Amino acid sequence: MPGKAWKFGDGISTDHIAPGRYFHLRSNLPELAKHVLEDARADFAPNVKKGDFVVAGRNFGLGSSREHAPTIIKMAGVAAVIAKSFARIFYRNCINIGLPAIIADSDQIDEGDTLDVDLAAGKIRNLTKSIELNFPPLPEVMTKILKEGGLIPYVKKYGELPEI
Repeated sequence: MPGKAWKFGDGISTDHIAPGRYFHLRSNLPELAKHVLEDARADFAPNVKKGDFVVAGRNFGLGSSREHAPTIIKMAGVAAVIAKSFARIFYRNCINIGLPAIIADSDQIDEGDTLDVDLAAGKIRNLTKSIELNFPPLPEVMTKILKEGGLIPYVKKYGELPEI
């Protein structure tokens, strides 16, 4: 399903994603999601649509290892985060909560481009520019976790953790 690209730069931290002044909302994730990425772009949270994409530069998600950072991105309706690189713990938290995190050359994607992503094929189609970007397909175990909606639904369905 195609969605719009929302462009961010390098070094977007978990504090940009879930601003510290909303610390009191960590137990109310739907309310916290209304402020997602507010400190990086004030126009993002009120305007993001289901199926849109966060597109960023290097080291997306650096900082603390709070699971609620990728969770509120997903709750905002974002289909996937596409970045040149991710902070390691943030990347794994994305997979664990069922949010695709794709490592790709984000320089070829501009603000507002319409994208369609095929996780299985490792392809991002930029429908605005009529180009296709390849990315390393996710390992099978991660694809299975994403397919189930995250690690908890995976374990509930299969009764065990996947072999990694």
